[in-house]
Amino acid sequence: MTCEQALLFVEEIRQRFTAVALDEDEYWSAINDSAAQGVTGGTIYDALIARCAVKAKAGTLFTWNVAHFRRLGPDIARRVQTP
Repeated sequence: MTCEQALLFVEEIRQRFTAVALDEDEYWSAINDSAAQGVTGGTIYDALIARCAVKAKAGTLFTWNVAHFRRLGPDIARRVQTP
């Protein structure tokens, strides 16, 4: 994939989806809660994505890393699905 193709792909995604961001307190809370659950390493990024899904009231969180997300608690686990 060329840079131009990648940009077109990202732009198409941007037009179809709404970006969800965490504020400072939400970000800190997500990291703190994850650490309390023993979540470490790159799974912290999954926890941040999951927190955004909850904030957006997403019914489904699609991922190939189902096991990583399911360990983030029942509120996340019930939303997780493989594409």
